[in-house]
Amino acid sequence: MLPTDEPLSHLGPSLLLLLQLQLLLDPASAFFPNIWSLLAAPGSITHQDLTEEAALNVTLQLFLEQPPPGRPPLRLEDFLGRTLLADNLFAAYFGPGSPSRRFRAALGEVSRANAAQDFLPTSRNDPDLHFDAERLGQGRARLVGALGETVVAARALDHSLARQRLGAALHALQDFYSHSNWVELGEQQPHPHLLWPRQGLRNLAQVDDPTCSDCDEWSCPGNLLGFTLLTSGYFGTHPSKPPGKCSHGGHFDQSSSQPPRGGINKDSTSPGFSPHHMLHLQAANLALLASIQAFSLLRSRLGDRGFSRLLDITPASSLSFVLDTTGSMGEEINAAKIQARHIVEQRRGGPMEPTHYVLVPFHDPGFGPVFTTSDPDSFWQQLNEIHALGGGDEPEMCLSALELALQHTPPLSDIFVFTDASPKDAFLTNRVESLTQERRCRVTFLLTEDPSRVQGRPRREVLSPLRFEPYEAVALASGGEVIFTKDQYIQDVAAIVGDSVADLVTLPLEPPVVVPERPLVFSVDGLLQRVTVRIHGEVSSFWIRNPAGVSQGQEEGEGPLGLTRRFGQFWMVRMNDPLQTGTWEIQVTAKGTPRVRVQAQTSLDFLVHFGIPMEDGPHPGLYPLTQPVAGLQTQLLVEVTGLGSRGNPGDPLPHFSHVVLRGVPHGAELGRVPLEPMGPRERGLLAASLPPTLLSTAGPFSLELIGQDGVGQGLHRVAPQPCAVVPVLLEVRCQRKVRLRLERTGPAAPPLTGPPLQLSGPPGFLAPGTEAPLSLRIASFSGPQDLDLRTSVNPSFALTSNLSRVRLEQNESAWGCLWLKVPDTAASDSVVMVTVTAMDREASTVPPTHTFLRLLVRGPTPQDQLPAPVHSTDPVLTTTSPAFHLSTLVTPGRAGGGLVGNPWWGTVGAVLLLLGLASW
Repeated sequence: MLPTDEPLSHLGPSLLLLLQLQLLLDPASAFFPNIWSLLAAPGSITHQDLTEEAALNVTLQLFLEQPPPGRPPLRLEDFLGRTLLADNLFAAYFGPGSPSRRFRAALGEVSRANAAQDFLPTSRNDPDLHFDAERLGQGRARLVGALGETVVAARALDHSLARQRLGAALHALQDFYSHSNWVELGEQQPHPHLLWPRQGLRNLAQVDDPTCSDCDEWSCPGNLLGFTLLTSGYFGTHPSKPPGKCSHGGHFDQSSSQPPRGGINKDSTSPGFSPHHMLHLQAANLALLASIQAFSLLRSRLGDRGFSRLLDITPASSLSFVLDTTGSMGEEINAAKIQARHIVEQRRGGPMEPTHYVLVPFHDPGFGPVFTTSDPDSFWQQLNEIHALGGGDEPEMCLSALELALQHTPPLSDIFVFTDASPKDAFLTNRVESLTQERRCRVTFLLTEDPSRVQGRPRREVLSPLRFEPYEAVALASGGEVIFTKDQYIQDVAAIVGDSVADLVTLPLEPPVVVPERPLVFSVDGLLQRVTVRIHGEVSSFWIRNPAGVSQGQEEGEGPLGLTRRFGQFWMVRMNDPLQTGTWEIQVTAKGTPRVRVQAQTSLDFLVHFGIPMEDGPHPGLYPLTQPVAGLQTQLLVEVTGLGSRGNPGDPLPHFSHVVLRGVPHGAELGRVPLEPMGPRERGLLAASLPPTLLSTAGPFSLELIGQDGVGQGLHRVAPQPCAVVPVLLEVRCQRKVRLRLERTGPAAPPLTGPPLQLSGPPGFLAPGTEAPLSLRIASFSGPQDLDLRTSVNPSFALTSNLSRVRLEQNESAWGCLWLKVPDTAASDSVVMVTVTAMDREASTVPPTHTFLRLLVRGPTPQDQLPAPVHSTDPVLTTTSPAFHLSTLVTPGRAGGGLVGNPWWGTVGAVLLLLGLASW
């Protein structure tokens, strides 16, 4: 819960960033969902931009107040008059070349959760979540509740759930300034009581107070009646608009055609969407100020370390181990301990120190419990207590343990599995594959048993030589690998753990797998360092050749290109820096199919997102998808990170022209898709429409980004994980009324929203001793589907469904309902994970589709009913506070806009005033 009576002295270094903004903007829209919305209203500012700008401001404030270890402190003057970008912030604080990928991915999670509030059926028409229909008190309660859930989830170390709740809270907060008449009342600062649960909202319009006059034009600058009460517009038909009340307004608002016509929203530049479009600039300024307040409040509640983990303000990865603890695993456990100790000692206090540690043991028949911490000493102590005891037979519960680790490991992390046994729970393979992609985690298996070996540890039964294929499938889906070695080499081979935590990227090979008598080709550019070639298998010989024709063979030791080391059937070649740029070749001669992987350190990388264009309706934008859906029009968004790390800051920015799509695993080219910039080049956002041929059938594919640096040399990067076209779209959401029906979803139907398998839970929290209804919707766009639906929940709460099988024709969907029973014994502030799986009953070759939902268990608290204010209701944002001192000046600059060449957010100057907050 959010404390309502905590004194200022208990809040820690809480900061309020009061921006006195002078935005150099053309009048523009705000509060459309995301950058895709700019196609409907060019020159717009969106929820996404307000969210990211606020986060960057507070991150800069944190960096200014906490000088980096071993580096000079940041100087405010270095950021004056400049566009504020994540890449530049990281380079200034952590050092040149420090990757901002995780930070930008975390901001993306918050921004997408924010935008989703305009698309999810559970939220898009709920007036409480948008401050509509004069439900201002209820909206404030939901806003404060969502921020409280953010704190609870963050303290529970489920930062993905925390970011989802934060996105929902920020959406409502920003909507207040666009949907209410706060701006029209002449206010120049954010509402002083909106984020403070013990401060009441005063001067609210009552149900019988007329608020608007009739306006029969799209633009309605004078339709508010002359009063000083706070109101907001009604939208649609639920709830119905009382006589004399204002509408939200716009072409898609049904209430705006009922007298008084018109509306008061400030959502866009277009009068067709926003009758008060002329006040957008003021609303955007206040929404940005309020968003900065919200981030600052979270920083005060979580502390700097907790706030940094919430937004992944670090270039470092997490460290996650899944360990087989049976009696034969002594060497492997010792190797894990040595690597963990080395990482902790080498990186303690530095920018690459892991921020999160996860440990999951397993054997047979048990697995777990999971141990998570942000304290390296606690992790080391827990790891040091693990010993190889008992058991010793094969197979083991490896995938169950890995699934548990994935549920608790932050996104964009590496997970290392140490075992010498095949999985007893191979039935989890597809689900774990999907979970690795949902969490965007890379899994590496270190196996101390050759897959062809038939002697070794005891077995209950004769085991197939293909018994390790589940590991291969999970590694392929996650972008990881399976490495077979022996006990005497495991400590040396396990050194790859330290390399991976250093945030190396995998370079694309052509072809992606070894073909006899054909060299593998990869490209080296000037932004790559510490290139490592790893080869493992029954290799008789290999050579590596640089663009100048200099070669190095498999002989151990120093060579003309680098240092070669061999550990049994595992070779590692660390290339000497600086490397010659251009095309390199690797030729391998081996029995069977050897594995080759080339990795390097670089800050120039990219993130991949998918979405469905939502062009009709009051909030046009791009609804995010986890994966594209067969038969459904899908957009690809590429977010390039590290653009500021080019060798010479004066060089032109890199340019990326297209992506190459390849089938997985053999690498057949599926197509080349041109990329179009979205906004200014320094932001690094690119978009493309996926070809219909790719979306016609389900299956995995890889994405390769092609471009040139500022001096014309080629750039080639590959997405860290394969993507997959999933066969069906599935939604699960909170639903009060149970229904089961079929409906058409053809061209005349409203566009569907949600990821391929998307779960949306109750808007607030789960309470012990209650039952939460979840509605289920599944749709097919690519042809007939005969599907089985399966559900599971962790922890093992009772979950029932009235829809276990469905047959769908093309463009047809079905509805059902789930009931999640939360026992009285459920721990408050704990996370519940619900999984739904759709499996084709007839085509065994069609992969199942999975989705995952995280929910929060919270006990009822007095905070659920807002108390009467006990503090002064005078504005708390004053310049006479005894805690006030002049701190800094901020430059929010989401440069960029709807169309290329139309910058919509210029350089911003702002004064940061630091005030003590007595709030939560």
